[in-house]
Amino acid sequence: MPPSEGAMRATTLNDVARRAGVSIATASKALNGRDDVAAATRARVLAAAQELSFTPNEMARGLLAGRTGTVGLLTSDLEGRFMLPILMGAEDAFGAGQINVFLCDARGDAIREQHHLKALLSRRVDGIIVVGRQTDPRPSLGQDLPVPVVYAYAPSDDERDLSLTPDNYAGGRMAVEHLIACGRTRIAHVSGDPSYAAAQDRLAGARSALSAAGLELVGDPMFSEWSEHWGRDSSAMLLARHPEIDAIFCGSDQLARGVLDTARDLGRNVPDDLAVMGYDNWELLATNSRPQLTSIDANLQQLGRHAAQRVFDAIDGVDVGEGVHHLPVRLVIRGSTIARR
Repeated sequence: MPPSEGAMRATTLNDVARRAGVSIATASKALNGRDDVAAATRARVLAAAQELSFTPNEMARGLLAGRTGTVGLLTSDLEGRFMLPILMGAEDAFGAGQINVFLCDARGDAIREQHHLKALLSRRVDGIIVVGRQTDPRPSLGQDLPVPVVYAYAPSDDERDLSLTPDNYAGGRMAVEHLIACGRTRIAHVSGDPSYAAAQDRLAGARSALSAAGLELVGDPMFSEWSEHWGRDSSAMLLARHPEIDAIFCGSDQLARGVLDTARDLGRNVPDDLAVMGYDNWELLATNSRPQLTSIDANLQQLGRHAAQRVFDAIDGVDVGEGVHHLPVRLVIRGSTIARR
């Protein structure tokens, strides 16, 4: 009897994922030896692969069968610090040699973005990741594109799109909860441009944590620009008006570096007299500060990996959902907020 169609078909990654009861992205990571897969899950995937006589080489063929093996990454801020870790995370998920990435920088120009979009589609990319320069909603590329699109960092303004962005509200709350746990009760806030969604979300989270503890901000939130210069000036004004302040939560690490300068100029010891909290965990700044900065890390590489994995799933026909998904951030504790003894 001639072999059936199923017997003739080569085993694909989708077959392995279905047998193991995991997503395509998880199966790919397990077979590639990635360390962010639970041991039990990895064993289940490997067992499924063995049962189906599936090899990693077949994985690449199955993933790319009938496709170009290319993904477009469309950004508006190639030089920006937030773009690079997202790109690194996406490339990590795509895997060396399996997926080629076409990187296009629109430089914040809508016309240039449309030009790059047409170029990517003419190259028949299998999917597109759109990376914004800030967490404010951005215009959607539309619903008529022939390939799946995932928005990273800057969410789409269309709820039908899938968008992944850091949870800045949770980050603001986490920062103030940490300061309160360190014994601080007279907390002020310094931030950047008030028109940024990130600035308002972090403030809202901070107020929530203060309210839960029966506290309020000392003085008004100080908004202006995302710079060390504003960090120095704003903290000098705050400490002159409210010398009782024992902690300052800053909306960025650059601002926090400026606050450290002012504290040193005024003879305020950090962290004994004044705790200073940053945001973004820009390691170049945070680890070279005196003392090193406690900060909130937006997990941008992980965000990039998630975006790439959702593109993988969508390419394979999996329903990846829609709407804005806020991904977890994390607290990185260093010497600028050590709890009082």
